[in-house]
Amino acid sequence: MKTYNILSIDEFKKNITINSRLLGIDPGKKNIGLAICDENKAVATPFKTLIKNNFESLFKEIEKIIQENEIKGIVIGNPINMDGSLGRSSQSSIDFAKNLSRNITIPITLWDERLSSEGAFKMTKDLNTNVTSQIRNLDKNSAAFILQGAIDYLNN
Repeated sequence: MKTYNILSIDEFKKNITINSRLLGIDPGKKNIGLAICDENKAVATPFKTLIKNNFESLFKEIEKIIQENEIKGIVIGNPINMDGSLGRSSQSSIDFAKNLSRNITIPITLWDERLSSEGAFKMTKDLNTNVTSQIRNLDKNSAAFILQGAIDYLNN
């Protein structure tokens, strides 16, 4: 099955409506961090962390979140290596996007997420959050960091 709804960020921008909520996803090995932005695409908010058991249950949970929150597009973090090459983690994100696109028809884009976990951890550290809370919320905070970067780009 072909995947027609994985778009470049510029094509993604053309295919989403002005007032639309987006879902940010940070796909990890064990956990999937989720964030949602407001309709004006101004602020990304950490939403939830899902445990990666099997793709079918994960897909159903993501589909439910899309419907309940009227999501119009998905931004998936793509951990490109610092030298710009694609490594295993990047290929895993691309595969995740392809699998998701087989079941979901809204636009999907991959966003360069280099240093997102580090940025999210530093952000919570700056807020004087305790280390346990920082680690527990890292995945969804990383998803918010990724989504915020994408919506900042989309708004310019």
